[in-house]
Amino acid sequence: MKRRKRVLLIAGLPGSGKSVFSKVAQQMSIPVVSLGDIVREEALKRKLDLTSENLGKIAIELRERYGKEVMAKRSIVRILYNESPLVVVDGVRSLEEVYYFKKFFEVYIIAIHASPRTRYSRLKARGRPDDPSSWEEFSTRDLRELSLGIGNVIALADYMIVNENIPLREYEEICRKILLKTMREICYESRG
Repeated sequence: MKRRKRVLLIAGLPGSGKSVFSKVAQQMSIPVVSLGDIVREEALKRKLDLTSENLGKIAIELRERYGKEVMAKRSIVRILYNESPLVVVDGVRSLEEVYYFKKFFEVYIIAIHASPRTRYSRLKARGRPDDPSSWEEFSTRDLRELSLGIGNVIALADYMIVNENIPLREYEEICRKILLKTMREICYESRG
């Protein structure tokens, strides 16, 4: 009997460390699908700038028009047709997305947490076009993310990483250990 593909759903507020987790996975040759990229692709299709405001409006509009699991539905082909037995999905924001993925895959949720001050500092340093330029913009973005249901996903996480006051290399090692543990489990299950 063929085992179901395992999918690690990464959830966390902006600046918590999701993209670092994804980068570590990619370095380990584990495929990563970013739900945020789906929103960014939609913005580019509409010829809109990749600002936090535009991306937020699109994310809400898509969910209102097509359902709260729309990002999961739009990403499913990228996961189903990937040969890897393990895929990381970066940026899950609702339980509807989680439940949609569970129809097809063995799913584990990894929540990444950091304080608002730490996350704001990271986003200011990162400087991506959609990163907030003020505390007010940051707070508005957090409230929007929470309104999508991300807090419920984090509350039901299988693993919680607190990415606060630890050096980047140490955080990367925590991510690597979780991914290695998952890969070992998949290898062990495929033998048995």
